[in-house]
Amino acid sequence: MAKSIHVRVPGTSANCGPGFDCLGLACSIYNDLTLTLTHEPGLRIDIAGDGARIIPRDERNIVWRSVRYLLDQAGNTEWQGGHLEMVNHIPLSRGLGSSAAAIVAGLKAANAWLDSPFNRHQLLQFATAIEGHPDNVAPALFGGFTASITQGEKVECFTFLPRYRMRYVVAVPDFPLSTRKAREVLPEAVTRADAVYNIGRASVLVGALCRGSERFLQYALDDKLHQPYRASLIPGMYETFAAAKEAGAYGASLSGAGPCLIAFVPEKKHCAQDVARAMREKLRDFGIKARVLGMRLDTRGAHVLHHQDAQGQVSAPAAPKEK
Repeated sequence: MAKSIHVRVPGTSANCGPGFDCLGLACSIYNDLTLTLTHEPGLRIDIAGDGARIIPRDERNIVWRSVRYLLDQAGNTEWQGGHLEMVNHIPLSRGLGSSAAAIVAGLKAANAWLDSPFNRHQLLQFATAIEGHPDNVAPALFGGFTASITQGEKVECFTFLPRYRMRYVVAVPDFPLSTRKAREVLPEAVTRADAVYNIGRASVLVGALCRGSERFLQYALDDKLHQPYRASLIPGMYETFAAAKEAGAYGASLSGAGPCLIAFVPEKKHCAQDVARAMREKLRDFGIKARVLGMRLDTRGAHVLHHQDAQGQVSAPAAPKEK
């Protein structure tokens, strides 16, 4: 029986309203990957779940490219081929970090295969180099809320947990939206007033979450840098935000580049149900069918579920080297 590594990676929601390309959170929806590497060239990819019919099953696959990236960074030439078994629950091209989860899964599994020569901070650098920005890959790796910056060519990130429990209600429209298309509508420059507007709200958002000041969330999720320009791509977006707040949510925002819309909701169970119903019905008013997902904050991030050695012995990983 061949050795294998089984990893699990959460979906993510980036921007969190005003934190464009900087803030992100990890959601309790997951993709699983089982990786087996071989000395001989050749690649086999089995995919179940979301995107199974359209995700490449050859060397173009982003998970496999991420595996190869890490092996190259490690200077390893021993492993030439492999077998990927992917089980995807994160919706594809909807703004819940499906590409970031794929990248992090490949890096995490390959790193575990090599007995973790790289820590999580180094994996963050690799993931950002592949993805192009850290706002999704950071929470996928670390869990919780993350704030990321680029200092020169280096990415720095800290993770934190809110002082109060929340639920997250995500409306998933029945159409995809590529990040490329969502970025094409953004302006090259913004006004000073809009920049100040977002700096203030991003600061208040992080402070409110860290301190537990729930009342500030009604203002802190607003944005003027990306959501106004992307609203034309998601009919009824602002109306759905308003419906979520009226139903009891603290506030709502575009999830990543969209088209998913995410509401931050008090812990009370009935409130999440009310918000879900309100969001679904409002989108329906604009001719959009959407399923609604109820989620919590993932606090663990990407992790190895178990190793299976060549003799078929399964074990949970030892205390990780990664910090």
